[in-house]
This record gives sequence, C-alpha cells and structure tokens, in this order.
Amino acid sequence: MPTAQDQYDDAMFDFSQSEYDQAITKLKALLAEDGDNFDARLALGMAYYRKGDYAEAIAQGHLAEKLRPKEQLVHTNLSLFYMKSGDKQTAEHHGLQARIAGWRDNMAPPDALPEGDPELQMAKPKAPPIPVRDMPWKKNPPPPKAG
Repeated sequence: MPTAQDQYDDAMFDFSQSEYDQAITKLKALLAEDGDNFDARLALGMAYYRKGDYAEAIAQGHLAEKLRPKEQLVHTNLSLFYMKSGDKQTAEHHGLQARIAGWRDNMAPPDALPEGDPELQMAKPKAPPIPVRDMPWKKNPPPPKAG
C-alpha cells in the first residue's frame, strides 16, 4: 500500500501535468484517510482553482485555514481565489492576513523557528578571525617620493 507521501506525490504529478480531475480524485482519497493533511488540503484548493471552480477552491482554502490559521500561503491562496470569484473586499482581507503572517514569521526569534532542513535555517554568526601577530611579509610601505 502506498504511503501518504507517495499518494500526495502521485497527485501532484497529475497536477503538474494539468490533469486536475485526476489530481482532485487522488487528493480526495488521501484526505479521506487523513483529513488533517495540510499539504493535500492546500493542493486540493489549488486544483479546484485551476479548474475554474472558485467556490470549491474557497471552501477547501477555508478548511486548510482551520488546520493552520496563521499560515501565509493559506491566506495568499484565499486572496487569489476570492479575487477570481469577484469578491475584492474579502480578497484584500486575506491579502492583508498573508502579509501579517509573513511579518510574523520574519519577526520570530531564530530559536523559535522549527528545526528542519539545515539549508533553510538562518546563518549562524561566524567566529571572529584569529589575530595573527607576526606577519613578516607585511612591512611598512616605503615613504612617498618627493617630487
């Protein structure tokens, strides 16, 4: 039996090939097993958006919002979905929520960030250079020529 990650990857391959109906079917099957799978929920909303079903995209976006209410990408997607559906005021609200979430993430102290991929971690300060006291190759420059 394929793992949840394998199912998600398979659905995302279909999505990348613009096979949105197949991706939706696979993402729904994954969510039937694990309704709290945030990535699958987010992808399902985007698949409906790509099909032009903005009402269902918005519904899926709000389900993703319940899983992670302060996630920047959730509000970015909802802003896009609402804008395409013609509700500019709600789109602007979610656009603002996305900006606030981005600021919140940038304001968090480095030790409050979750551990994960080391390439995504903030750079640690480098140790100060060790002073070298004797540098015989560095001599005083010759005095300027009078001219």
